[in-house]
Amino acid sequence: MDDTLSLPKAQSPDLYLTHPTSREFEAIYSLGFLEWGDALTLPQYLEESAFLTTVPLARDGGMSIWFLTDKTLPQDHRPILCSCETFRNHTYITDREGHFSEVITHSVASVFCNPNYRRRGYAARLLAELAEILPNWQAESVRCIGSVLFSDIGTTYYAKLGWHPFPLNNQIELDPMHVPNLSQVGIRFIVEEDLNQLCKDDEAMIRRAMTSASSRKIRMMIVPDLDHMLWHHRKEEFACNKIFGKQPQYKGAVAGEPNHRIWVIWTHRYYGHPHINPLDNTLYILRVVIENQSADLKQREHQVEQMRATLWAAQDEAAEWDLRCVKLWDPGYLLQDIVDRTGIQHWRVEREDESIASLMWFGEGSGKDDMVEWLGNEKYAWC
Repeated sequence: MDDTLSLPKAQSPDLYLTHPTSREFEAIYSLGFLEWGDALTLPQYLEESAFLTTVPLARDGGMSIWFLTDKTLPQDHRPILCSCETFRNHTYITDREGHFSEVITHSVASVFCNPNYRRRGYAARLLAELAEILPNWQAESVRCIGSVLFSDIGTTYYAKLGWHPFPLNNQIELDPMHVPNLSQVGIRFIVEEDLNQLCKDDEAMIRRAMTSASSRKIRMMIVPDLDHMLWHHRKEEFACNKIFGKQPQYKGAVAGEPNHRIWVIWTHRYYGHPHINPLDNTLYILRVVIENQSADLKQREHQVEQMRATLWAAQDEAAEWDLRCVKLWDPGYLLQDIVDRTGIQHWRVEREDESIASLMWFGEGSGKDDMVEWLGNEKYAWC
């Protein structure tokens, strides 16, 4: 018998959001494997999914798993009509007078509906329920200012539900290449032990910049903290250990001396097995930091050299790990200008259908891009 005949309507008062048992967790991620299994087998993907709930960004309530189901049925016998994850993000904002606050946002990720249950309104019901919950979710001691989402289905669907797209969805793409004599171009590779201090230095610089001047818009930035970097790195390490039996040691590259440095932090992503379906495999630059952004002309030329060296390091790392592209999200005017002047061949690409940065605002006003400036829309904030 077709079990879809007995499914409740999306408007049913018997439907609600809840969190899964361990058996329901496995069922949710078994379904999600169809979309996000990447280069892993199903058993490996289930192992990875459980493991990623234990890393710093996710543990201690940082990650929540939700699914829409029938509250009249017992646990482990409830249909998984639609599911998603949310992640709590440490976030900075400044109002239009320049007043600085530390708040939280919640990222919504991995929205998935069983293919057999689609076109019944379950995803819209899940997201409507979630939109009611998130403003007060984990906000006992800190204000929740909004929810972010990176749409892989264009701009229309989630906008209708309150997550409005922002015009931040371009990226720089570079080809991988082996770079001879890389050790002689003035870069140092970043290893995990370096990340904590680099993230602290970055956060301090962001705070200074956000508090130094007022703006006609509210400014918001998800903090590029160590927890976000480690989430991506633990994911890459798990996948690489399964695929290659080893994991990357280099987490990025830095050039220059303190207060005059440029650094990039990256991650390796295998959407397909490198020996079977390698075309989309990518080295993502999670975060780019330029310390001295008010450099004079002579210093700017030096920054061009530093950027050239760090991008060469990224290209070399991508080639070493058999990745097919290097991608850097949302370059601002300064970064784009410096990259353009490096002489490295690159392409600027607008993302139209995937990873579209979208915001549901819980603060004053509409929260659209005419009122809110979303700073640092880089890959580190994607989950």
